Amino acid sequence: MALNIVIMAAGKGTRMKSALPKVLHKLAGRSLLRHVLDMTQGLQARRSVVITGHGAEVVEAAVAGPGVQFVRQMPQLGTGHAIQQAVPALPEDEGTTLILNGDVPLIKQATAQRLVDACGGQALVLLTIHLSDPTGYGRIVRQGGSADGNVLAIVEHKDASPEQRAIREGYTGMMAAPTGALKRWVSQLNNQNAQGEYYLTDIVAMAVAEGLPVLGIAAPNETEVLGVNSPVQLADLERRFQLEQAETLLEAGVRLADPRRFDLRGSLSCGQDVEIDVNCVFEGEVSLGDNVRIGANCVIRNARIAAGARIHEFTHIDGESLGVSVGEGALIGPFARLRPGAQLGAEVHIGNFVEVKNSTLAKGAKANHLAYLGDATVGERVNYGAGSITANYDGANKHRTVIGADVHVGSNCVLVAPVEIGAGATIGGGSTITKTVAAAELAVARGKQIAISGWTRPAKKR
Repeated sequence: MALNIVIMAAGKGTRMKSALPKVLHKLAGRSLLRHVLDMTQGLQARRSVVITGHGAEVVEAAVAGPGVQFVRQMPQLGTGHAIQQAVPALPEDEGTTLILNGDVPLIKQATAQRLVDACGGQALVLLTIHLSDPTGYGRIVRQGGSADGNVLAIVEHKDASPEQRAIREGYTGMMAAPTGALKRWVSQLNNQNAQGEYYLTDIVAMAVAEGLPVLGIAAPNETEVLGVNSPVQLADLERRFQLEQAETLLEAGVRLADPRRFDLRGSLSCGQDVEIDVNCVFEGEVSLGDNVRIGANCVIRNARIAAGARIHEFTHIDGESLGVSVGEGALIGPFARLRPGAQLGAEVHIGNFVEVKNSTLAKGAKANHLAYLGDATVGERVNYGAGSITANYDGANKHRTVIGADVHVGSNCVLVAPVEIGAGATIGGGSTITKTVAAAELAVARGKQIAISGWTRPAKKR
C-alpha cells in the first residue's frame, strides 16, 4: 500500500534563543530533522514531504536529497494549516500518510511502522504517551474513559477543562491517516479556538463523525516522543540518547568507565575486550578491534583501530573523508594528533605532541615526541627524533618525503620535500636536508648558530 510521509519542520523555536532554525540544532552530531529523515529511510515511502517555514531556505539546503520534497508554510498558522500546505504534494487518495515532527528526533522505525500498519489506509491512528505530568500535551479522550477504548477527541492543553487536564494520556503530534480522508478533513478545518490556529487534532472529531475508527497506540517510552523547544530540552535528550547508546555497547561487552560520560555521534563497532575511559567522543564511522584501549578525553572520528592498539589520553584522531588507520599493537599519545590519511602499521609509536597527516608509517616506526610528519612514507623501525618536521609545502604544491627502513632522524631536523632518505641512513640532530641521502649514509647539514635576544639566526660569514 502506498505510503506518504509528511514531516512538520516549520516552527521557529523561540525558546532556543538562536537564529538557527530549531530543526537544525544538533543531537549526537546530526540535526534533529536529519535524525527523523534517516529513520524514515527504512519505511519505503513513495514520497517524503518536509514542511518548512522559519528559515526555510537554510533548512531545505541542509537536508535536501533524493526523495525529499519541500513545501512552505508561510505564515505558520498551526499544525492543521501546515498539513493543508502539504496536500497538493499528495496527489493520490489511496494509501496512508504518516505525519511526523521534525523536532522529535528519536522516534524509532519500529514505532512509526506500527502506526502505518495499524492505519492500513482504513483508520486514523494516533501515537500517544502516558505521562505523570502531561502539561502542554493535547489530552486523549477515549470512549467510556477506558484505557483501550476508541479515541473520541484530542483536546489541546490550552483549551482543556480541569477534568480533561487530569487525563495522563497525551498526544505526541504524530499520526497515520488514510490519505484521501486526511485531505478531505484538513480542507474543513477552522480556527475557532483560543489560539486562532488551525489544529490538526480537530480531524479526530471528523473521523468519529464519519464512523471511521480512531485508534491510540502508546509509544514504548517517553524518549521516543520528546520534542525540543529549548536548550535545556536539547541537552536532556542528548544525555538520554547517549546513555541509550552506551547501554547498548555495555550489553555487547564493551567496558565503559562511566556510561554517563560517553558520546557517540556516528557509528562505533567494537571487538572483544574493548575498554573506553571517560569523556571520549566518537564521530563518523569508527571501528575498534579486539583488546583496544581508549584513554580518557579522546576524540576519534572516521578511524579504524586494529587489535591491541592503545590510544592514550587526550589524543585527537580525525580521518575526515580519507580516514585514519592504526595498526595492531600501536601506541598513540598522549596528546597526539592523527589527521586525514594517516596510515600507521603494527607496533607504531606516535607520542606526545606528534602530528601525522597523509603519511604511511610501516611496522615499528616511532615518533615519540614533538614532531610533525606530513605527506611522508616512513619505513619499518624508523626512529624520528623530537622537534623534527617534514617541510612538505612550498607555498604552491605539496611534496612527499620518503624515509627508508631503519633510518635514524635526530632531534630538531627539517626534511625539505621532495626528498628521500635511504634505508639505514642517519640524519644528525639539527640538520636541514634538501637532497637525497644515500642508504646507510651519515648526513649532517647544519649552519653555525649564534643566540640573539632569545632567538637564533645563521652567523654571518667573515
